[in-house]
Amino acid sequence: MPSSPDRPARVTLGAEGPLLVEGPVEVVGDDGTLYTSRRFTAAICTCRRTRTYPWCDTSHRRRVKPERAAGDEPEKKTDEPEKKTDKTKTMDNKTDGAA
Repeated sequence: MPSSPDRPARVTLGAEGPLLVEGPVEVVGDDGTLYTSRRFTAAICTCRRTRTYPWCDTSHRRRVKPERAAGDEPEKKTDEPEKKTDKTKTMDNKTDGAA
């Protein structure tokens, strides 16, 4: 809902996230550039890691790999076909020069 004299704009502060501002929103950048969002709620980046400044793209989230359970081994993948190991030696059909 847009702000009005009866109802001011609501800004929500997150502990590790963006500022959430009820829209539509106009943001003036530090260089004077005017950014506009017509969305119901705009997420404004506060960490400056975003690629879409001033809008948040969740770059602030920590990327953590899930832990594996004990005994879980990652599946080994290779591009090469599985090699067969034959422990028996074979002789080529070569003659040693004696006929």
